[in-house]
Amino acid sequence: MGFFSRLFGTKVNDSLPGNSYMFRLGSSTSGAMVNQRSAMQISAVYACVRVLAESIAGLPLHVYQCGKNDSREKAVEHPLYFLLHDEPNPEMTSFVFRETLMTHLLLWGNAYAQIIRDGRGQVIALYPLMPDRMRVDRNENGQIYYRYQLGANESHLDKAGTVDLSPKDVLHIPALGFDGLVGYSPIAMARNSIGMAIACEDFGASFFRNGAAPSGVLEHPGVLKNPEKLRAAWETQYGGSRNSGRVAVLEEGMKFNPIAIPPEQAQFLETRKFQVDEIARIFHVPPHMIGDLERSTFSNIEQQSLEFVKYTLNPWVCRWEQALTRSLLSPKEKLEYSIKFNVDGLLRGDYQSRMNGYAVGRQNGFLSANDVRELENMEKISAEQGGNLYLVNGNMIKMTDAVTNPREKDSA
Repeated sequence: MGFFSRLFGTKVNDSLPGNSYMFRLGSSTSGAMVNQRSAMQISAVYACVRVLAESIAGLPLHVYQCGKNDSREKAVEHPLYFLLHDEPNPEMTSFVFRETLMTHLLLWGNAYAQIIRDGRGQVIALYPLMPDRMRVDRNENGQIYYRYQLGANESHLDKAGTVDLSPKDVLHIPALGFDGLVGYSPIAMARNSIGMAIACEDFGASFFRNGAAPSGVLEHPGVLKNPEKLRAAWETQYGGSRNSGRVAVLEEGMKFNPIAIPPEQAQFLETRKFQVDEIARIFHVPPHMIGDLERSTFSNIEQQSLEFVKYTLNPWVCRWEQALTRSLLSPKEKLEYSIKFNVDGLLRGDYQSRMNGYAVGRQNGFLSANDVRELENMEKISAEQGGNLYLVNGNMIKMTDAVTNPREKDSA
């Protein structure tokens, strides 16, 4: 109780309900109910969310101090360095914290975290907040505030309630949106595509639950007094996967007429494959990263992985970096410090490509031996052994020297 009374200590007064942002979830055009939790039961959605969340959570995150000539070094002594790199709060690691917020971003379109500050205004902890219980609004003065719905187990009053938070106490990372204030849920925007995937799984489950046999109509030449009893008896004897293959005995001239469309005519497998590609397209994830290797080859899979970093991860990285800088650094600190992810490890090619690139850098003088060893996570060698030397080819001369008349050079 004391923890949440300390966590939600700030109150914004004179607030009026204004524009709230509701995302249309619920029934899709296929009839399936779509929300964040039902969407995560689709293997393709779960795989996409997991790949993106774990990729962002696994990237090294550092606070850098800017120096002269655009140089920078890790600001290990800065209070934010430990929070972002190691433990944002005593209850979770940096990996779990970023993985949780990234999952919120991908499912709800917004990620929120409570910023805990000490008496001097320095950040001492970050706690994730559930986005489905957060509302972004404006007060009568037009200033933004955040209204969070507390559960009964979170409130120090032992009952559910709301608390208003000022922008300086909330880390907010929005996804794609229309107004730049809040993001829209990808699940809500693509609920019809995800609903189709849910409907396909329900159809397949129902088909195999009925013993992979089509449904049909029992035709009786006469008039039945109790058709419900006959239907129940038929389903008990011949319905379900356990009764598949049983021989039916029809009496009194009854006939069984199947009316369902066979799965091959309904293109069941093709539809399921298309939905995997559709969901991968929604999250901008290459299909091979969620287990679809149908069109992947040895020659294109590396290029797809590099494009994943460049066109999928990089926009998310920019969102994270700018939101962290905006919310956690003071205006004075922003001139001296920066918060950056390190994606160099993901952009590395295969071993042969890296060695060829390092050879070009060494021969042209913009990489030293220690620069290369640092990129390969190897120990540096001493300066006495030439670890910091920058070398160039001896047969390279200035262009002005190449066009100068040799006689003029000798006479000079």
